[in-house]
Amino acid sequence: MTDARQAEIRATIDALIIAGTTSDLGGLDRIYHDNMNIVMIDTDGNLTRADKPTFIAMLKEMVDQSDGAANDWAEYNVVEASGDAGHVLITRKVNLGGDDRILVLSIDLVFENDRWQVTREVIFARPNPDPTPT
Repeated sequence: MTDARQAEIRATIDALIIAGTTSDLGGLDRIYHDNMNIVMIDTDGNLTRADKPTFIAMLKEMVDQSDGAANDWAEYNVVEASGDAGHVLITRKVNLGGDDRILVLSIDLVFENDRWQVTREVIFARPNPDPTPT
């Protein structure tokens, strides 16, 4: 694990957050691996699965329905690198479909084609009692 690789991974996730909150489809396409998969679960046990095209479409729809206020608040809990594999645990405050949520994301990455790409996101969503970003 190197600090340089960790910095690259963090920069990739920073770029992913901006791409996701601004509906930058090209940025999302570049960062998400073609074989990426998403698993999202909430406090009621509702489970959603998505592949790359489905998740990009979902993000675009959420951004299009938002009030235009992109929230890039994030707290990095863990950033790890081991060779060409990376892992990030991150907490985010977002608005999903009009509901303020706290997301805890476990993100796996691979360094392939000269860039870090997200291969899997496991997302736990819970209500945010204090929607003001800190």
